[in-house]
Amino acid sequence: MIKRLRLFLSLIITIIVCFALSLKFIETVTAQQPAIPHPLTALTAAEIKTAVEVIRKEKPLTDMAAFPLITLAEPDKTEVLKFTPGQPFTRQAFLVVYERVQNKTYEATVDLKTQKITSWQKIPNVQPSILASEYEIARQVVKSDPRWQAAMKKRGITDFNQVQISCWAAGILNEAETAAGSRICRTLLFYRGDNWNYYGSPIEGVLATVNLNTNTVSSFIDQGIVPISQTNWNYDLQSLGKLLSPPKLLKILQPQGKTFQIKGNEITWQGWKFRYIMHPRSGLVLYQVTYKDGENQRPVLYRAGLSEMVVPYGDPNPAWSFRNAFDVGEYNLGLLANTMEIGKEVPENGVLLDAVFANEEGEPYAMPGVVGIYERDRGILWKHYEYNTQRNDVRRNRELVLTMTAAIDNYDYAINWIFHQDGSIEVENDLSGIVLAQGTAAEAEKFDNAYGRMLAKNTFGVNHQHFFNYRLDMDVDGQANSVMEMNVNSLPIGKNNPVGNAIIVEDTPLTTEKAAVRDADIKHSREWMITSAEKKNTLGAAPAYMLMPGSNTVMFPVEGAKIRQKAGFATHHFWVTKYQPQELYAGGDYPNQTAPGEGLPKYIANNESLTGEDIVVWYTMGITHVPKPEDWPVMPVHKLGFKLSPRGFFSRNPAINLAE
Repeated sequence: MIKRLRLFLSLIITIIVCFALSLKFIETVTAQQPAIPHPLTALTAAEIKTAVEVIRKEKPLTDMAAFPLITLAEPDKTEVLKFTPGQPFTRQAFLVVYERVQNKTYEATVDLKTQKITSWQKIPNVQPSILASEYEIARQVVKSDPRWQAAMKKRGITDFNQVQISCWAAGILNEAETAAGSRICRTLLFYRGDNWNYYGSPIEGVLATVNLNTNTVSSFIDQGIVPISQTNWNYDLQSLGKLLSPPKLLKILQPQGKTFQIKGNEITWQGWKFRYIMHPRSGLVLYQVTYKDGENQRPVLYRAGLSEMVVPYGDPNPAWSFRNAFDVGEYNLGLLANTMEIGKEVPENGVLLDAVFANEEGEPYAMPGVVGIYERDRGILWKHYEYNTQRNDVRRNRELVLTMTAAIDNYDYAINWIFHQDGSIEVENDLSGIVLAQGTAAEAEKFDNAYGRMLAKNTFGVNHQHFFNYRLDMDVDGQANSVMEMNVNSLPIGKNNPVGNAIIVEDTPLTTEKAAVRDADIKHSREWMITSAEKKNTLGAAPAYMLMPGSNTVMFPVEGAKIRQKAGFATHHFWVTKYQPQELYAGGDYPNQTAPGEGLPKYIANNESLTGEDIVVWYTMGITHVPKPEDWPVMPVHKLGFKLSPRGFFSRNPAINLAE
């Protein structure tokens, strides 16, 4: 009896000790993982690990399984808007899982608090973005192909390591490729030689398509020998020789400190308040953008970010016609963000911010300095000189810039969100990098090839376009919004316009999704207003924000072109949809090898009402690039953008009372 009692007491003590140790462990883990302060906080490294461990534990993944995308599963919008500090909230991770051998794609969400899978779906007939490991797979497969080796030897290249092989998403598919459904990529070739800038020496006319499921070359094209440029296009200072004299030193100082404040991922500056996340696919995304008007913090945007890009090339040659990079959805633009440097991409008064991403193995890693934030002077904010009294009132214009840069193979992009003291928000994209050159036998401009222009001897620049679509979840003074189109017109000379000088403005409500598919029109100074459906300003009108287009272009591929079907979002400048949380990407969730009509054309198919609704504006802007010698070897920055400007949102110039 005593022996049993001792055993019982020993068991009780063991249970108590184990319980205490488990409490201590939980306490330690909690201490190691700082509390998440807000529902729109990016996933931490610990959360990424947890999400992947849960998936691997509950699902029988193979050793070849990859994670093309791991990011925050954004919580319900209503929950976020009602959130107050200290209140519990939903915390989930969203994962895309790809089984390469099986060629199957899955989407999962994991509850990070309960550590359970809350959703697991197989997504049929799609291909996720190109994976980092597939670049090397494609290189090895191509180099091992006898047809490719023979093509190189025919061009006098016997050292295959001198060939740089670039892996591109498949782009436009032929019927056989569509029917097969395999995961493929295509390879572009450049000759390195003694020059590190291999983009100056394309190996033209050789195109291998790689089946990434079977690791074989599924098709091969050799169009014949084209001379390879022998010119050294390296652009390091030593290679360039005689240098231009630099301008005198310009110092940017803020001896009293920064005007902006950063608290976690929340930024405040001159009345503005917003949150940001570095999204692995979209890059820099802003949330809950508000402006403090007196004592009121007034909402303008709930979520805003780059939704998709497409870069269609204009040469019908089969070695070029497939090229139309969807840089956001096919390559995960956010993961390609560069570490920036103070004094280079970001001025010396700026601050660099880090981000945490996950690689394709599901392992978290930190990327330093991928977001930059800084203030800059931009000339005059407002001014009036009064001749009668010689009174001169002027305020300098200060801006806050939030920026990121990304290199996608040869091209470099900067995405800049610019906040103004007058209550406006500007998006400015910087385009730079290296023109994707085409090899040619021509040594001088002959104008016999209308598909582009000569850049240099044996180097041709193909006509192409760059389109960017921004998704703007507008919440102007609340979620209930409507949209109006404003056109400026002339009146014919007559009774109401006797001397012909009349200029009138006409506002047209855009009441349904299909009616709101519109295009920029400089003949009518066309702009679009997103208005509050519930509030009135001091003049009795609806407060609004105006989308003001900058320079733009139209998509030149003709009706019936496959790229128009694939990139429907780029065929019009302005789209509006009723808010749906799952509609995030203008080109669809999986643009890599996608079917026609995905994204915005599908989103508007049900033609929902836009009157007094929670609405999302999608704006597409683009440039048409006819290359020129001055773009070579590295293109000077070309800027492209648009502005969201208040119209009746304030009762006066919101910066009129800015202190000197």
